[in-house]
Amino acid sequence: MWFVLCSVVLAGCALVPPVVRSDRYDAPGPLPVLAYYQMIGRLGAADLAKERNALAALAASPNTQIRQAMVIGHPRGAQETAKALALIEGILKSSEPGAVDLQPVARMLADHYNERLRLEAQSERQNTLLKEAQRKAQELQEKLDGLADIERTLTPPPRSGKGGKQ
Repeated sequence: MWFVLCSVVLAGCALVPPVVRSDRYDAPGPLPVLAYYQMIGRLGAADLAKERNALAALAASPNTQIRQAMVIGHPRGAQETAKALALIEGILKSSEPGAVDLQPVARMLADHYNERLRLEAQSERQNTLLKEAQRKAQELQEKLDGLADIERTLTPPPRSGKGGKQ
């Protein structure tokens, strides 16, 4: 009985293929691209610039385009979010099999980059409003200081000789 149970358990283990870790980011499908995104997350600005140059030298393919978009839009790199979005839009509009496989990842990146652009625009508007409010506050403070100066220069009204006692 134990022999059969052990045989079944061991046979079940033999059916599971070993997990092969590959650093081939140009392989088809979304998983290598997601692994690439995770890898570039650990790179510094200089390494991102090197990676950008290396990708520019590769032949154009949906996989290369999405990786370029990831590097171009990375926060630690020379952010060109609009250019990254243009690359992603090309993948989303393509009917090439390699592009179709990457479209879910491309949609996610497009949503992420669009949200980033929206937040950047909102931040710029808020900064503009803040500067305007600071300018107005400064103007009001200057007016208040001017009124205080005028008040100090006014001569006090003469006191009447009557001290209130009669």
